[in-house]
Amino acid sequence: MGLTIDKILVILVIAMVVLGPERLPGYAKKLGELTRSVKRMADGAKDRLRDEMGPDFDEVDWKQLDPRQYDPRRIIRDALVEDQRAAQEEGREAAGSAAPAAQPRLAGAPGAVLNFDEEAT
Repeated sequence: MGLTIDKILVILVIAMVVLGPERLPGYAKKLGELTRSVKRMADGAKDRLRDEMGPDFDEVDWKQLDPRQYDPRRIIRDALVEDQRAAQEEGREAAGSAAPAAQPRLAGAPGAVLNFDEEAT
């Protein structure tokens, strides 16, 4: 999927044919300047972020925030497991209290608890 040596060579050969030997050095120079300026901008943004965050910058797990690791199925699964654990803890706390609050039940599903936001309008 990524750029391999073979693909880069094919791109270079196509560029040499399309641009020609006269214009190729000029475009190569512009590409080098563009690459350096993008690197400077990225380094500047990183330094600015480090200055604004202070010592917390080094404690952040940046690999966890990598968008290539974004998996919607895992995120939903983790959220559902977290909600289920919270509901179980609430159930344990309610069972330990003298007068547990009545929770709405789903019709036709014995023992199923209806989750809803009481403060929603």
